[in-house]
Amino acid sequence: MNTQWSPASWREKPVQQMPDYADKESLAEVEQLLSTFPPLVFAGEARKLKAALAQVASGHGFLLQGGDCAESFAEHHADGIRDFFRVFLQMAVVLTYAAASPVVKVGRIAGQFAKPRSAAFETQGELALPSYRGDIVNDIAFDAASREPDPRRMVMAYRQAAATLNLLRAFAQGGYANLDHVHQWTLGFVKGSPQSSRYQVIADRITETLAFMRACGIDPDSTSQLRSTDLFTSHEALLLGYEQALTRIDSTSGEYYATSGHMLWIGDRTRQLDHAHIEFARGVKNPIGLKCGPSLDPEDLIRLIDILNPANEPGRLTLISRFGADKVFDHLPQLIRAVEREGRKVLWSCDPMHGNTVKANSGFKTRPFDRVLAEVENFFAVHRAEGTHAGGIHIEMTGSNVTECTGGAKAISDDDLSARYHTHCDPRLNADQALELAFLIAENLKRERDTHPERHVAAQ
Repeated sequence: MNTQWSPASWREKPVQQMPDYADKESLAEVEQLLSTFPPLVFAGEARKLKAALAQVASGHGFLLQGGDCAESFAEHHADGIRDFFRVFLQMAVVLTYAAASPVVKVGRIAGQFAKPRSAAFETQGELALPSYRGDIVNDIAFDAASREPDPRRMVMAYRQAAATLNLLRAFAQGGYANLDHVHQWTLGFVKGSPQSSRYQVIADRITETLAFMRACGIDPDSTSQLRSTDLFTSHEALLLGYEQALTRIDSTSGEYYATSGHMLWIGDRTRQLDHAHIEFARGVKNPIGLKCGPSLDPEDLIRLIDILNPANEPGRLTLISRFGADKVFDHLPQLIRAVEREGRKVLWSCDPMHGNTVKANSGFKTRPFDRVLAEVENFFAVHRAEGTHAGGIHIEMTGSNVTECTGGAKAISDDDLSARYHTHCDPRLNADQALELAFLIAENLKRERDTHPERHVAAQ
Protein backbone atom coordinates (compact mmCIF):
# COMPACT_ATOMS: atom_id res chain seq x y z
CA MET A 1 0.00 0.00 0.00
CA ASN A 2 1.14 3.53 -0.75
CA THR A 3 2.15 4.95 2.63
CA GLN A 4 1.57 8.55 1.55
CA TRP A 5 -1.64 9.63 3.22
CA SER A 6 -3.56 12.88 3.23
CA PRO A 7 -7.17 13.72 4.09
CA ALA A 8 -7.84 13.66 0.33
CA SER A 9 -5.94 10.49 -0.63
CA TRP A 10 -9.17 8.48 -0.48
CA ARG A 11 -10.22 10.22 -3.69
CA GLU A 12 -7.64 8.17 -5.60
CA LYS A 13 -9.30 4.89 -4.55
CA PRO A 14 -12.41 3.03 -5.68
CA VAL A 15 -15.38 3.97 -3.53
CA GLN A 16 -18.66 2.32 -2.53
CA GLN A 17 -21.90 3.73 -1.10
CA MET A 18 -21.24 7.37 -2.00
CA PRO A 19 -24.04 9.54 -3.45
CA ASP A 20 -23.84 10.77 -7.03
CA TYR A 21 -24.14 14.54 -6.75
CA ALA A 22 -25.30 16.14 -9.98
CA ASP A 23 -24.02 19.61 -9.04
CA LYS A 24 -20.28 19.06 -8.59
CA GLU A 25 -19.62 22.80 -8.26
CA SER A 26 -22.04 23.13 -5.36
CA LEU A 27 -20.50 20.04 -3.75
CA ALA A 28 -17.02 21.58 -3.89
CA GLU A 29 -18.32 24.86 -2.45
CA VAL A 30 -20.00 23.10 0.48
CA GLU A 31 -16.94 21.00 1.26
CA GLN A 32 -14.76 24.12 1.18
CA LEU A 33 -17.19 25.89 3.50
CA LEU A 34 -17.20 22.99 5.96
CA SER A 35 -13.41 23.02 6.03
CA THR A 36 -13.56 26.53 7.53
CA PHE A 37 -16.02 25.59 10.29
CA PRO A 38 -14.88 24.96 13.89
CA PRO A 39 -14.20 21.34 14.90
CA LEU A 40 -17.09 19.53 16.55
CA VAL A 41 -14.78 17.60 18.89
CA PHE A 42 -11.17 18.01 19.97
CA ALA A 43 -8.19 15.73 19.48
CA GLY A 44 -7.60 15.56 23.22
CA GLU A 45 -11.09 14.15 23.72
CA ALA A 46 -10.45 11.48 21.07
CA ARG A 47 -7.18 10.57 22.82
CA LYS A 48 -9.02 10.29 26.13
CA LEU A 49 -11.51 7.91 24.53
CA LYS A 50 -8.70 5.87 22.99
CA ALA A 51 -7.06 5.49 26.41
CA ALA A 52 -10.36 4.33 27.92
CA LEU A 53 -10.88 1.83 25.09
CA ALA A 54 -7.35 0.52 25.62
CA GLN A 55 -8.34 -0.40 29.16
CA VAL A 56 -11.43 -2.21 27.87
CA ALA A 57 -9.35 -4.07 25.28
CA SER A 58 -7.11 -5.34 28.08
CA GLY A 59 -10.13 -6.74 29.91
CA HIS A 60 -10.79 -3.89 32.33
CA GLY A 61 -14.13 -2.39 31.42
CA PHE A 62 -16.92 -2.51 28.88
CA LEU A 63 -17.91 -0.41 25.86
CA LEU A 64 -21.54 0.69 25.61
CA GLN A 65 -22.13 2.11 22.14
CA GLY A 66 -25.61 2.94 20.93
CA GLY A 67 -28.03 5.42 19.48
CA ASP A 68 -30.18 6.11 16.49
CA CYS A 69 -30.01 4.12 13.28
CA ALA A 70 -30.01 7.41 11.39
CA GLU A 71 -30.51 10.83 12.94
CA SER A 72 -33.12 12.94 11.19
CA PHE A 73 -33.56 16.66 10.74
CA ALA A 74 -37.31 16.52 11.43
CA GLU A 75 -36.95 14.80 14.81
CA HIS A 76 -34.20 17.01 16.23
CA HIS A 77 -35.76 17.94 19.56
CA ALA A 78 -34.28 18.52 23.01
CA ASP A 79 -36.69 15.98 24.52
CA GLY A 80 -35.47 13.24 22.19
CA ILE A 81 -31.83 13.91 23.02
CA ARG A 82 -32.66 14.01 26.74
CA ASP A 83 -34.61 10.74 26.59
CA PHE A 84 -31.77 8.97 24.80
CA PHE A 85 -29.19 10.31 27.27
CA ARG A 86 -31.35 9.24 30.19
CA VAL A 87 -31.79 5.63 29.04
CA PHE A 88 -28.13 5.40 28.00
CA LEU A 89 -27.03 6.44 31.50
CA GLN A 90 -29.40 3.94 33.08
CA MET A 91 -27.88 1.18 30.97
CA ALA A 92 -24.36 2.30 31.89
CA VAL A 93 -25.06 2.27 35.63
CA VAL A 94 -26.48 -1.25 35.51
CA LEU A 95 -23.51 -2.50 33.47
CA THR A 96 -20.96 -0.70 35.66
CA TYR A 97 -22.36 -2.31 38.79
CA ALA A 98 -22.47 -5.78 37.25
CA ALA A 99 -18.96 -5.61 35.80
CA ALA A 100 -17.46 -3.72 38.77
CA SER A 101 -15.47 -1.98 36.06
CA PRO A 102 -15.74 1.27 34.10
CA VAL A 103 -18.24 1.46 31.25
CA VAL A 104 -17.14 3.64 28.34
CA LYS A 105 -20.16 5.44 26.93
CA VAL A 106 -20.11 6.19 23.19
CA GLY A 107 -23.28 7.43 21.52
CA ARG A 108 -24.32 6.90 17.91
CA ILE A 109 -25.28 10.56 17.93
CA ALA A 110 -24.31 14.06 16.76
CA GLY A 111 -23.18 12.78 13.38
CA GLN A 112 -24.99 9.52 12.50
CA PHE A 113 -26.76 10.94 9.46
CA ALA A 114 -25.56 8.85 6.49
CA LYS A 115 -26.68 5.30 5.74
CA PRO A 116 -25.39 2.67 3.29
CA ARG A 117 -28.05 0.98 1.19
CA SER A 118 -28.28 -2.43 -0.44
CA ALA A 119 -29.60 -0.92 -3.69
CA ALA A 120 -28.85 2.39 -5.41
CA PHE A 121 -32.49 2.85 -6.39
CA GLU A 122 -35.85 2.32 -4.73
CA THR A 123 -38.88 1.41 -6.83
CA GLN A 124 -42.49 2.13 -5.96
CA GLY A 125 -44.92 1.08 -8.64
CA GLU A 126 -43.25 2.01 -11.91
CA LEU A 127 -41.22 4.89 -10.46
CA ALA A 128 -37.55 4.29 -9.60
CA LEU A 129 -35.71 6.97 -7.59
CA PRO A 130 -32.37 7.15 -5.78
CA SER A 131 -32.46 5.35 -2.44
CA TYR A 132 -32.73 7.38 0.73
CA ARG A 133 -29.18 7.61 2.13
CA GLY A 134 -29.85 9.62 5.26
CA ASP A 135 -30.81 13.24 5.82
CA ILE A 136 -27.25 14.40 5.23
CA VAL A 137 -27.65 13.27 1.58
CA ASN A 138 -31.33 13.43 0.58
CA ASP A 139 -34.88 13.40 1.92
CA ILE A 140 -36.96 10.34 2.77
CA ALA A 141 -40.02 11.62 0.84
CA PHE A 142 -40.50 9.58 -2.34
CA ASP A 143 -40.38 12.17 -5.10
CA ALA A 144 -37.69 13.20 -7.55
CA ALA A 145 -36.79 16.50 -5.89
CA SER A 146 -36.55 14.99 -2.40
CA ARG A 147 -34.39 12.05 -3.46
CA GLU A 148 -31.88 14.16 -5.40
CA PRO A 149 -28.62 14.26 -3.36
CA ASP A 150 -28.12 17.83 -2.12
CA PRO A 151 -24.66 18.91 -0.85
CA ARG A 152 -26.18 21.72 1.23
CA ARG A 153 -27.59 19.09 3.57
CA MET A 154 -24.05 18.54 4.89
CA VAL A 155 -24.12 22.04 6.37
CA MET A 156 -27.50 21.31 7.98
CA ALA A 157 -26.08 18.08 9.44
CA TYR A 158 -23.03 19.90 10.81
CA ARG A 159 -25.20 22.50 12.53
CA GLN A 160 -27.51 19.87 14.00
CA ALA A 161 -24.52 17.87 15.25
CA ALA A 162 -23.11 21.00 16.90
CA ALA A 163 -26.41 21.74 18.65
CA THR A 164 -26.77 18.12 19.77
CA LEU A 165 -23.23 18.06 21.14
CA ASN A 166 -23.84 21.28 23.04
CA LEU A 167 -26.88 19.81 24.77
CA LEU A 168 -25.15 16.50 25.50
CA ARG A 169 -22.21 18.28 27.12
CA ALA A 170 -24.64 20.26 29.27
CA PHE A 171 -26.49 17.11 30.33
CA ALA A 172 -23.24 15.24 31.07
CA GLN A 173 -21.62 17.98 33.14
CA GLY A 174 -24.54 20.08 34.38
CA GLY A 175 -26.07 17.75 36.97
CA TYR A 176 -28.51 15.72 34.87
CA ALA A 177 -26.14 12.74 35.12
CA ASN A 178 -26.47 12.67 38.93
CA LEU A 179 -26.18 9.01 39.93
CA ASP A 180 -29.05 9.22 42.42
CA HIS A 181 -31.37 10.52 39.71
CA VAL A 182 -30.29 7.86 37.23
CA HIS A 183 -30.91 5.07 39.72
CA GLN A 184 -34.36 6.39 40.61
CA TRP A 185 -35.27 6.29 36.93
CA THR A 186 -34.09 2.69 36.79
CA LEU A 187 -36.16 1.73 39.83
CA GLY A 188 -39.19 3.08 37.99
CA PHE A 189 -38.41 0.83 35.03
CA VAL A 190 -37.97 -2.23 37.25
CA LYS A 191 -41.24 -1.59 39.06
CA GLY A 192 -43.15 -1.38 35.79
CA SER A 193 -41.52 -4.34 34.04
CA PRO A 194 -43.24 -7.72 33.69
CA GLN A 195 -39.77 -9.17 34.45
CA SER A 196 -39.38 -7.05 37.58
CA SER A 197 -38.46 -9.96 39.85
CA ARG A 198 -35.52 -10.83 37.61
CA TYR A 199 -34.12 -7.30 37.64
CA GLN A 200 -34.99 -6.41 41.23
CA VAL A 201 -31.93 -8.15 42.68
CA ILE A 202 -29.44 -5.95 40.83
CA ALA A 203 -31.53 -2.84 41.45
CA ASP A 204 -31.71 -3.54 45.19
CA ARG A 205 -27.96 -4.08 45.40
CA ILE A 206 -27.30 -0.78 43.67
CA THR A 207 -29.67 0.89 46.15
CA GLU A 208 -27.77 -0.64 49.07
CA THR A 209 -24.42 0.40 47.61
CA LEU A 210 -25.56 4.00 47.17
CA ALA A 211 -26.89 4.05 50.74
CA PHE A 212 -23.56 2.75 52.06
CA MET A 213 -21.63 5.35 50.05
CA ARG A 214 -23.87 8.13 51.34
CA ALA A 215 -23.32 6.94 54.92
CA CYS A 216 -19.59 7.25 54.27
CA GLY A 217 -20.02 10.82 53.08
CA ILE A 218 -19.68 9.96 49.39
CA ASP A 219 -22.58 11.49 47.49
CA PRO A 220 -23.20 13.63 44.40
CA ASP A 221 -22.84 16.81 46.45
CA SER A 222 -19.33 15.92 47.60
CA THR A 223 -18.07 13.83 44.68
CA SER A 224 -18.09 15.23 41.15
CA GLN A 225 -17.84 11.77 39.56
CA LEU A 226 -21.32 11.00 40.92
CA ARG A 227 -22.97 14.03 39.32
CA SER A 228 -21.21 14.19 35.94
CA THR A 229 -19.96 11.76 33.33
CA ASP A 230 -18.09 11.44 30.04
CA LEU A 231 -20.10 10.75 26.91
CA PHE A 232 -18.32 10.41 23.58
CA THR A 233 -19.83 10.55 20.10
CA SER A 234 -19.46 8.26 17.09
CA HIS A 235 -20.86 7.61 13.64
CA GLU A 236 -20.17 5.62 10.51
CA ALA A 237 -17.55 7.37 8.36
CA LEU A 238 -19.53 6.99 5.15
CA LEU A 239 -19.77 10.41 3.49
CA LEU A 240 -16.06 10.95 2.95
CA GLY A 241 -16.27 14.48 1.55
CA TYR A 242 -17.87 15.58 4.83
CA GLU A 243 -15.26 13.69 6.87
CA GLN A 244 -12.37 15.15 4.88
CA ALA A 245 -13.69 18.68 5.33
CA LEU A 246 -13.78 18.21 9.11
CA THR A 247 -10.34 16.60 9.39
CA ARG A 248 -7.85 18.82 11.21
CA ILE A 249 -4.19 18.78 12.26
CA ASP A 250 -3.91 18.66 16.04
CA SER A 251 -1.70 21.54 17.13
CA THR A 252 -0.23 19.60 20.05
CA SER A 253 0.79 16.45 18.18
CA GLY A 254 0.89 17.45 14.52
CA GLU A 255 -1.34 14.47 13.70
CA TYR A 256 -4.61 14.38 11.77
CA TYR A 257 -7.87 13.86 13.62
CA ALA A 258 -11.41 13.63 12.31
CA THR A 259 -13.25 16.29 14.28
CA SER A 260 -16.74 15.21 13.19
CA GLY A 261 -16.90 12.78 16.13
CA HIS A 262 -14.70 11.13 18.73
CA MET A 263 -14.90 7.68 17.15
CA LEU A 264 -15.62 6.61 13.57
CA TRP A 265 -16.42 3.18 12.23
CA ILE A 266 -16.24 1.51 8.83
CA GLY A 267 -19.30 -0.47 7.81
CA ASP A 268 -19.48 -4.03 6.54
CA ARG A 269 -20.29 -2.76 3.03
CA THR A 270 -17.32 -0.37 2.78
CA ARG A 271 -14.41 -2.29 4.33
CA GLN A 272 -12.74 -3.33 1.06
CA LEU A 273 -8.98 -3.44 1.61
CA ASP A 274 -7.99 -1.18 -1.28
CA HIS A 275 -10.99 1.15 -1.30
CA ALA A 276 -11.61 4.71 -0.20
CA HIS A 277 -13.17 4.22 3.24
CA ILE A 278 -10.30 2.14 4.60
CA GLU A 279 -7.87 4.61 3.03
CA PHE A 280 -9.46 7.53 4.86
CA ALA A 281 -9.76 5.75 8.21
CA ARG A 282 -6.15 4.58 8.28
CA GLY A 283 -4.82 8.13 8.39
CA VAL A 284 -6.85 9.76 11.16
CA LYS A 285 -5.78 9.08 14.74
CA ASN A 286 -9.24 8.72 16.26
CA PRO A 287 -10.40 5.40 17.65
CA ILE A 288 -11.77 3.38 14.73
CA GLY A 289 -14.42 0.67 14.63
CA LEU A 290 -14.65 -2.03 11.97
CA LYS A 291 -17.87 -3.95 11.34
CA CYS A 292 -17.17 -7.67 10.83
CA GLY A 293 -19.88 -9.64 9.03
CA PRO A 294 -20.15 -13.23 7.78
CA SER A 295 -18.26 -12.49 4.55
CA LEU A 296 -15.07 -11.44 6.36
CA ASP A 297 -12.47 -14.20 6.49
CA PRO A 298 -9.63 -14.30 9.06
CA GLU A 299 -6.88 -13.50 6.56
CA ASP A 300 -8.60 -10.34 5.34
CA LEU A 301 -9.31 -9.32 8.92
CA ILE A 302 -5.62 -9.46 9.78
CA ARG A 303 -4.81 -7.43 6.67
CA LEU A 304 -7.40 -4.83 7.65
CA ILE A 305 -6.06 -4.67 11.20
CA ASP A 306 -2.55 -4.09 9.90
CA ILE A 307 -3.75 -1.27 7.64
CA LEU A 308 -5.87 0.44 10.27
CA ASN A 309 -3.60 -0.16 13.27
CA PRO A 310 -0.06 -0.81 12.01
CA ALA A 311 1.46 0.17 15.37
CA ASN A 312 -0.78 -2.36 17.18
CA GLU A 313 -1.88 0.44 19.49
CA PRO A 314 -4.36 -0.61 22.21
CA GLY A 315 -7.62 1.31 22.01
CA ARG A 316 -7.19 2.25 18.37
CA LEU A 317 -9.33 -0.51 16.84
CA THR A 318 -12.67 -1.97 17.89
CA LEU A 319 -13.93 -5.01 15.98
CA ILE A 320 -17.73 -4.99 15.90
CA SER A 321 -19.08 -8.43 15.02
CA ARG A 322 -22.48 -8.57 13.29
CA PHE A 323 -23.36 -12.06 12.12
CA GLY A 324 -26.91 -12.90 13.12
CA ALA A 325 -27.75 -15.00 16.16
CA ASP A 326 -27.51 -18.32 14.32
CA LYS A 327 -24.14 -17.57 12.68
CA VAL A 328 -22.02 -16.41 15.63
CA PHE A 329 -20.54 -19.85 16.34
CA ASP A 330 -19.76 -20.34 12.64
CA HIS A 331 -17.75 -17.14 12.22
CA LEU A 332 -16.62 -15.46 15.44
CA PRO A 333 -14.29 -18.17 16.85
CA GLN A 334 -12.08 -18.26 13.77
CA LEU A 335 -11.73 -14.47 13.77
CA ILE A 336 -10.81 -14.42 17.46
CA ARG A 337 -8.26 -17.21 16.99
CA ALA A 338 -6.61 -15.41 14.07
CA VAL A 339 -6.32 -12.18 16.06
CA GLU A 340 -4.96 -14.00 19.11
CA ARG A 341 -2.52 -16.03 17.02
CA GLU A 342 -1.13 -12.88 15.39
CA GLY A 343 -0.97 -10.97 18.67
CA ARG A 344 -3.13 -8.09 17.51
CA LYS A 345 -4.56 -5.79 20.19
CA VAL A 346 -8.24 -5.12 19.57
CA LEU A 347 -11.45 -4.55 21.47
CA TRP A 348 -14.23 -7.03 20.64
CA SER A 349 -17.76 -5.63 20.52
CA CYS A 350 -21.08 -7.12 19.41
CA ASP A 351 -23.64 -5.56 17.08
CA PRO A 352 -26.70 -7.82 17.59
CA MET A 353 -28.95 -5.70 15.39
CA HIS A 354 -27.92 -5.87 11.75
CA GLY A 355 -27.75 -9.64 11.36
CA ASN A 356 -31.19 -10.17 12.86
CA THR A 357 -33.44 -8.05 10.66
CA VAL A 358 -36.55 -9.76 9.29
CA LYS A 359 -39.73 -8.71 7.52
CA ALA A 360 -42.81 -9.14 9.68
CA ASN A 361 -46.08 -10.50 8.33
CA SER A 362 -47.42 -6.97 8.66
CA GLY A 363 -44.84 -5.83 6.10
CA PHE A 364 -42.67 -3.87 8.55
CA LYS A 365 -38.95 -4.50 8.84
CA THR A 366 -38.28 -5.58 12.42
CA ARG A 367 -35.78 -7.26 14.73
CA PRO A 368 -37.08 -9.87 17.17
CA PHE A 369 -35.75 -9.09 20.63
CA ASP A 370 -35.10 -12.74 21.38
CA ARG A 371 -32.74 -12.95 18.39
CA VAL A 372 -30.96 -9.76 19.45
CA LEU A 373 -30.49 -11.24 22.90
CA ALA A 374 -29.41 -14.60 21.46
CA GLU A 375 -26.62 -12.98 19.46
CA VAL A 376 -25.37 -11.21 22.58
CA GLU A 377 -25.51 -14.44 24.59
CA ASN A 378 -23.65 -16.32 21.85
CA PHE A 379 -21.05 -13.54 21.66
CA PHE A 380 -20.33 -13.92 25.37
CA ALA A 381 -20.33 -17.71 25.10
CA VAL A 382 -17.71 -17.70 22.33
CA HIS A 383 -15.45 -15.35 24.26
CA ARG A 384 -15.76 -17.49 27.37
CA ALA A 385 -14.78 -20.54 25.34
CA GLU A 386 -11.84 -18.74 23.72
CA GLY A 387 -10.64 -17.14 26.96
CA THR A 388 -10.98 -13.63 25.55
CA HIS A 389 -12.82 -10.53 26.75
CA ALA A 390 -16.30 -9.77 25.45
CA GLY A 391 -15.66 -6.07 25.52
CA GLY A 392 -18.70 -4.22 24.26
CA ILE A 393 -22.12 -3.86 22.72
CA HIS A 394 -23.16 -1.74 19.72
CA ILE A 395 -26.90 -1.23 19.35
CA GLU A 396 -29.45 0.86 17.52
CA MET A 397 -31.82 2.29 20.12
CA THR A 398 -33.92 5.27 21.08
CA GLY A 399 -35.02 6.81 24.34
CA SER A 400 -38.65 6.71 23.20
CA ASN A 401 -41.08 3.82 23.50
CA VAL A 402 -41.43 3.17 19.80
CA THR A 403 -42.74 -0.15 18.47
CA GLU A 404 -40.13 -1.25 15.94
CA CYS A 405 -38.58 -4.43 17.39
CA THR A 406 -40.87 -7.28 18.38
CA GLY A 407 -40.69 -9.04 21.72
CA GLY A 408 -39.19 -7.97 25.01
CA ALA A 409 -40.78 -8.09 28.43
CA LYS A 410 -43.83 -6.19 27.15
CA ALA A 411 -44.16 -8.61 24.22
CA ILE A 412 -44.51 -6.25 21.26
CA SER A 413 -46.19 -8.27 18.49
CA ASP A 414 -46.24 -7.94 14.71
CA ASP A 415 -49.65 -6.32 15.05
CA ASP A 416 -48.22 -3.70 17.42
CA LEU A 417 -45.53 -2.47 15.02
CA SER A 418 -47.74 0.05 13.25
CA ALA A 419 -48.61 1.86 16.50
CA ARG A 420 -45.33 3.81 16.84
CA TYR A 421 -43.06 2.79 13.97
CA HIS A 422 -41.07 6.02 13.52
CA THR A 423 -37.62 5.01 12.25
CA HIS A 424 -36.27 6.57 9.05
CA CYS A 425 -34.26 3.44 8.31
CA ASP A 426 -33.80 0.33 10.47
CA PRO A 427 -35.82 -0.76 13.53
CA ARG A 428 -34.47 0.32 16.91
CA LEU A 429 -34.80 -1.03 20.42
CA ASN A 430 -37.12 1.17 22.43
CA ALA A 431 -36.27 2.55 25.86
CA ASP A 432 -37.66 -0.44 27.77
CA GLN A 433 -36.05 -3.00 25.47
CA ALA A 434 -32.67 -1.24 25.66
CA LEU A 435 -32.71 -1.21 29.44
CA GLU A 436 -33.93 -4.79 29.53
CA LEU A 437 -30.98 -5.75 27.32
CA ALA A 438 -28.64 -3.98 29.76
CA PHE A 439 -29.93 -6.09 32.66
CA LEU A 440 -29.47 -9.26 30.62
CA ILE A 441 -25.93 -8.26 29.60
CA ALA A 442 -25.26 -7.50 33.26
CA GLU A 443 -25.87 -11.16 34.08
CA ASN A 444 -23.14 -12.13 31.60
CA LEU A 445 -20.75 -9.50 32.94
CA LYS A 446 -21.30 -10.76 36.48
CA ARG A 447 -20.49 -14.29 35.29
CA GLU A 448 -17.30 -13.05 33.59
CA ARG A 449 -16.32 -11.12 36.71
CA ASP A 450 -16.70 -14.23 38.83
CA THR A 451 -14.63 -16.24 36.33
CA HIS A 452 -11.90 -13.59 35.94
CA PRO A 453 -11.59 -11.73 39.26
CA GLU A 454 -8.32 -10.18 38.04
CA ARG A 455 -10.42 -8.01 35.72
CA HIS A 456 -12.19 -6.44 38.69
CA VAL A 457 -10.82 -2.91 38.75
CA ALA A 458 -13.37 -1.09 40.87
CA ALA A 459 -10.98 -0.93 43.80
CA GLN A 460 -7.92 0.04 41.79
